Amino acid sequence: MTTFVPHPHLLDSPRHRDWPRYPAATLPDPPRWPPEIADVVIVGAGPAGLAVATALWHVGVPDVVVIDRDGEPVSRFLARIDRLDQRVLRSPYEHHPGVEGYRDCELRDFARLHWSLLTPVERREIRMSQAGHRSVVPVDVFEAYCRHTSAIHQVPQRLWRGEVSRLDVGEDRVLVRGTDFTVQARHVVLCLGEERRDAPDHWWTGGPPAGVDYWDEPAGEPPDRQIVVGAGLTAAHLIRNALDSGTRVDWVLRKDSERYQCSDVNASFFRAEGRSRFDGHRGPAPWAERLALMAAQRRASVMFEFRPLLEAAEADGRLTVHRGREIHAVSDKCVELDRGEVVTGDRITLALGTVPSIGTGLLPDELVGARDGWPDLDERTLAFRRAPRVFAAGAAAAMVLGPASRNIDGHRVATARIAGVIAAARTREGAGARN
Repeated sequence: MTTFVPHPHLLDSPRHRDWPRYPAATLPDPPRWPPEIADVVIVGAGPAGLAVATALWHVGVPDVVVIDRDGEPVSRFLARIDRLDQRVLRSPYEHHPGVEGYRDCELRDFARLHWSLLTPVERREIRMSQAGHRSVVPVDVFEAYCRHTSAIHQVPQRLWRGEVSRLDVGEDRVLVRGTDFTVQARHVVLCLGEERRDAPDHWWTGGPPAGVDYWDEPAGEPPDRQIVVGAGLTAAHLIRNALDSGTRVDWVLRKDSERYQCSDVNASFFRAEGRSRFDGHRGPAPWAERLALMAAQRRASVMFEFRPLLEAAEADGRLTVHRGREIHAVSDKCVELDRGEVVTGDRITLALGTVPSIGTGLLPDELVGARDGWPDLDERTLAFRRAPRVFAAGAAAAMVLGPASRNIDGHRVATARIAGVIAAARTREGAGARN
C-alpha cells in the first residue's frame, strides 16, 4: 500500500503575488453612508458574508447592503492568517466561498487559469485535487479568488465600512443600527465569524500578566525562549515561526499527544449524510446528541505537513513538548503545571481556539435564545426562531448543520439555504404588494 506523506514545502507558498485583476464594469463609488432602506443587510464580509452576497446576486436579490468593520471582503480573515504567517489553508480546492448550484468560476478553475503564477508544489496540489486526492489551497490563491468573486458579483458597490451596534426587530422589518447609520431591512444575515477563546479565570487574577499575550495580538521581537499553550493549527504556526527565528520553544499540551489530521473534522460531516446527523429528515437529532458530536469532532489538531518539522525540532532539543499537563496558573514568564512543574520563558503565547459569535449583543438575549453557547435557530431556514427575519451563517449555525458549518464549505451550505428562503419571501411579498 502506498502512503502519502505531505511535504513541508507546501507551507512555504509565496504571498502577495501580482494577480491579474478582473476587468469589472466601471461603476460609481458607493456613497459614504449606506442607504436607509434595503431588502437584505449582511453583517460581516468574511468568507460567509461574501458567499451570502454572491448567492443573493444569483437568485435575483440585488438590493443588498453589506456592512463590515474593515470595509473589505475577507479582510479580517486574511489579517489573522497573515499575523501567523500562514501560507496555506486547511480547506481543499472544492471548498470555497462560491455558490452551490451555480456555474461560477470555481476555485480550482481559477488557480488553473493562473498556472504560470503557481509554484511546482502548488501545481502538484492542483493535479492531486483533480485526481480526487487530498489537496490544500495557498492563501495567496484564495485571496485572489475572493477578490475575483467579489468583483464579478459587484460586492464592493454594496459594501460599507461600519460597526453594527444593535438590531431592532419588528414584525415586518429589522432596523440595523450603527454608530452613525440606520438601515431598515426586510432581512438580516449575521456572518459574524468567531472570536478567540480567552483563558480560564483561575489562571490569573485580573488581566493577562506582563509577558503573556494571545495569538491574535501583535508580537514584538523574537524572544530567546517562548512558551506556546494550545494544541491546534494556530499553535503549530506560532511554534514554526518561533523556531525559524532561532527561538527555543516549550509547547504545553493539555492533551496526552498531538493530533495530526487532514481536516479539523471528519470528512463525512462535509456531506449530506453527515449533516443529517444534526438536522435529519425525521427531525433534528436530540440536543444532547448534537452537543456530544460537536465535542468529539471539534478537537484541536494540526495539519500533517507540520509533523516532520515539529518532530525534528523536538529531537534536536529546540522544541520541548509538555504533554497531558493541566495548567494551574500563568504569571509573568512562568506557566505553573500540575505535579509542581514550572515552565519559564521570555514570552507566553496563548492559542486556545475560538468561539462562535452568535448575535449576543446585537440581538436581545431572549431573541438569541442561547443554549450551551449556541443560538436557537430554525433547522429549515437558519433563522432565529424568535426573530425569523434574522438569519445566521457560518460558525453560529453549527448546531443545525454540524461542525463543518464552521468551515468554508459549510458556509456554502448555509448560504444556499438562506438565499433560497429570502428569494422566496421576496417573491411572496412582491406578489402580495401587487395584489
